[in-house]
Amino acid sequence: MIAVSEVASVVDRERFAAVFDAHYEEIRRYIGRRLDLDVAEDLAAETFLIAFHRRGRFDAARGGVRPWLYGIATNLIGRHRRAEIRRYRALARTGPPPDDDGHDQRVAERVTAGVTVGRLSGALARLSKGERDVVLLIAYGGLTYEEVAEALGVAYGTVASRLSRARTKLRDTLGVEVC
Repeated sequence: MIAVSEVASVVDRERFAAVFDAHYEEIRRYIGRRLDLDVAEDLAAETFLIAFHRRGRFDAARGGVRPWLYGIATNLIGRHRRAEIRRYRALARTGPPPDDDGHDQRVAERVTAGVTVGRLSGALARLSKGERDVVLLIAYGGLTYEEVAEALGVAYGTVASRLSRARTKLRDTLGVEVC
């Protein structure tokens, strides 16, 4: 159930700052993990600008504020898809850049020690856009299947099937279970 105050914060122009304050850092980190940290600030700001302009169309019956914002951010990331794929391919060759909140450590904890970040990046680059979006919304955003479905505007079953296909591809490429 979505809190009335959360909905009011979205639709009320004067109270929208509460939405920004509550979710900005999380959205910025998500974008920074998907793209470069250099563009994360700009795209996070653009996410909230779009949300502010579309606040009148927010429908609490369709889901919460958080998945709605992740959906907007994921659509913006989609516009930068070619750059994202180039980044994953470069990471596959050179390794990861420093991350502002210890992403290297989290990857190392999730994937066995024998799997390098470069191999993981290369494997992510080979996933379809839909599969990659589902995997990264779950892994980076910590969203549930339901929230991913809301964010991407797809059915719950679509999320489950995309994640299943992605896991199979990642397992085949990396030789370990992921997600």
